[in-house]
Amino acid sequence: MSRQLFGQAFFGRAFTAFLAALFLASGVFTAAAVTLVPPGNRSVEQPGVPGGSSKRTKAGRTTFDAKYRKVYALLKNDRALHKKIVETASAYGIDPMHIVGAIVGEHTYNVDAYDRLQTYYVKAVAYLKADLSFTYEGEDVDDFVKRPPFSECTATGSYELWTCRERVWNSSFRGRTVGGTAFPDNRFAAVFFQPYYAGQTFGLGQLSPLTALQMSDLVNKVSGLPRLDAANPNQVYETIMDPDLTLNYVAAALKKSIDAYRDIAGFDISQNPGITATLYNIGNPDARAYALKRENDERASRGEAARFPEENYYGWLVNEKLPELQALF
Repeated sequence: MSRQLFGQAFFGRAFTAFLAALFLASGVFTAAAVTLVPPGNRSVEQPGVPGGSSKRTKAGRTTFDAKYRKVYALLKNDRALHKKIVETASAYGIDPMHIVGAIVGEHTYNVDAYDRLQTYYVKAVAYLKADLSFTYEGEDVDDFVKRPPFSECTATGSYELWTCRERVWNSSFRGRTVGGTAFPDNRFAAVFFQPYYAGQTFGLGQLSPLTALQMSDLVNKVSGLPRLDAANPNQVYETIMDPDLTLNYVAAALKKSIDAYRDIAGFDISQNPGITATLYNIGNPDARAYALKRENDERASRGEAARFPEENYYGWLVNEKLPELQALF
């Protein structure tokens, strides 16, 4: 082969290889592309507030606005809390407004905020003295999850393990009679993990014990706190009642939601505290991210635009109030 022909052949092969590499790189980029969800609400008007929240607020002879102003005052006046939020957000790599949004939403629509952070510490000490258990009809949750349907839950990570167990509860026990026991048509967290009344959550972040158990490994990794054990309910309750501890679990739950929507659904929700607050309120971020992905895959096959994550009534308030909340930080 002449030097000229050799050069042409070499160039041709090199150019072909370059195009192939470019194509592959483009494909990888496309597959990994993430769509940013911008700040702000997608709904012009606030979605409807559930009746239960309205009833609780009316029973307390207060209003949503008054409850919001109370938690706003706590955030504004308690500099120790302010510092804890900023430091915790930094440790978990999220904007402090995600933590603020979760606290504001919970204390506006679920419970009243206490006037001082110190009150949360007092409550935490009280739970250390209580005789607590994670049971239903006398069956401890540690024994319950040894039933055969849970044999598929072999994950060693706390998030994957307890998320699997929650999924099995929904598919095999919720609202069913199994082995002569009638199980309520209610959430796993409400049936086994709330000894005083169903729907109960605790502490500054209004966490459920199940959420704390799910986040145990991540919190241990990031913050070095001891792993939680369902066999030790008092430890779990103390953790989620103590402001020094519970903010780590709030941040971990928010971080999990951000990661799930990025990795599963292809949306970056890290700049929209209203969306993360919504997921904090309704839970199951992985399942919801998968559902959104399936819907958008179907929409794409029909040539339709993707549906973005949307805020609920709780997240809508967070986004609506965001400018004045940001001004505090």
